[in-house]
Amino acid sequence: MNVLNVLLVAVNDFFWSYFLIPLLVVLALYFTVRSGLVQLRLFPEMFRVLRSSPGIAPDGGREISSFQAFAISAASRVGTGNIVGVATAIMLGGPGAVFWMWAMACVLGAAAFVESTLAQLYKVRTSTGFRGGPAYYMFLGLGQRWMGALFAVLITITFSLVFNSVQANSISGAVSTSAQDLGSPTGWFLNVLIGLALAGLTAAVIFGGVRRIATVAQALVPLMAILYILLGAAVVILNIDELPRVVSDIFASAFGLREAAAGGVGAAIVQGLRRGMFSNEAGLGSAPNAGATASVSHPAKQGLVQALGVYFDTWLICSVTAFIVLVYTPDFSAEAGAEVTQRALQFSLGDWSVHALTVILFLLAFTSVLGNYYYGESNLRFLDADPQHMTYFRYAVLAAVFIGSVAPLTVVWNLADIAMGAMATVNLVALAPLSTVAFRLLADYSRQLRNGLDPQFTLSKMPDIQNVQCWGPASGSLPEDVQRGEGEAPSDPATALAEQDADGGGTGGAHTDPGGEEGAPGDGGQEEGPTER
Repeated sequence: MNVLNVLLVAVNDFFWSYFLIPLLVVLALYFTVRSGLVQLRLFPEMFRVLRSSPGIAPDGGREISSFQAFAISAASRVGTGNIVGVATAIMLGGPGAVFWMWAMACVLGAAAFVESTLAQLYKVRTSTGFRGGPAYYMFLGLGQRWMGALFAVLITITFSLVFNSVQANSISGAVSTSAQDLGSPTGWFLNVLIGLALAGLTAAVIFGGVRRIATVAQALVPLMAILYILLGAAVVILNIDELPRVVSDIFASAFGLREAAAGGVGAAIVQGLRRGMFSNEAGLGSAPNAGATASVSHPAKQGLVQALGVYFDTWLICSVTAFIVLVYTPDFSAEAGAEVTQRALQFSLGDWSVHALTVILFLLAFTSVLGNYYYGESNLRFLDADPQHMTYFRYAVLAAVFIGSVAPLTVVWNLADIAMGAMATVNLVALAPLSTVAFRLLADYSRQLRNGLDPQFTLSKMPDIQNVQCWGPASGSLPEDVQRGEGEAPSDPATALAEQDADGGGTGGAHTDPGGEEGAPGDGGQEEGPTER
């Protein structure tokens, strides 16, 4: 296992330092400049769009709102990256890693806007709602089905398998720390029990359909995030005199003015970007899968909402963790993972806070497991309409959850870095040429705002854009393998599976979409979904 970990570290250091970080910085700065600082200029507009109500579906049900799509992506975003990932970045890169997380969140807000705007534009209509994401804009926008298929495979492996192992590992570590403080036995046997219990809970949800995912996520994520922020606020109030020192440590370490443990400017940048991307997912290509399901009047609206999610994640929740840990001044050589944040809370608030954080981390990580599962399911439907394969996939997710509970922390996180890096590379390469379309949509949105209008979009405004299915009359012909007969909606593998579900096929008797309703085959039930724009 040690040999594997050393190899993973070497691959990660080379790949991130000499390829992915330069690519990420260059493209993020390009998107920021080309969009006219959209992530800052339209910051107030993000809140207005988030409050907008969905329309009414033809069957009388409610459509999926911007906030509901935001909640699904938050279920994946807000989790161990905010609590364990930030602590890990500080332990490996020093306090300066926090500054680079802040800085990259600012410029990566533009990347989040671009990818989610494109996901809205190139989403497809199924019999039960909308579906979209990078696999779809690579296929329909770039005309490169192989690239969409590659991304679909990468996101399925990264989120549903590797990232779910990370979430399970963090839950296992937090529960073990609580058990140790309570005097209960710890070790591999406890981790096995945790893994089996977590796999059982996950199975109960993912075999029950995405209605349960949406219900659990929307109920728990805001509550747990608020509780964690309140704990952080309590730490700040009790240690307000430490705030200047903490801020000074962050900035001094960020620019190499003072070494901090294993830090230095290089380690701070690398760890800040790695953990920042794991936490807020901007440019990674995951959030657009949820953003594409929303019913909005203009594609740029959901781009703005998903950009807001980056700030909510990094500037707020990750900053809370950073202050909790840096007030504690951890032992950089002895602690790791969730234990760092737990001990930091214990230092400021007392023994009870260790167990409170265990509960919060468990619920946040568990909802992340569910959100990560949806990303894999959605992209497998892009690849394959065989319901039996979906069953195999669900069992693979359960296996990943169990293995993550018992695997060493360093191995799990290093595997996550490699998988995340490969996925981000494919997405960023696709965003570079497609971003011009997003900027045209942004210009149209901004013009309507200046005229005092609630921005609306139809394809007739930009008839030269090809292969758009959900924003009015089709412009140009679709790729040959998604054409249908005249008068029928264009199809893709996801649509074919949805139709199969409606005819009585599907997995577990239900077709699933985030934030929607299950449609039980054979009883005429249909998932609530947005109307076609």
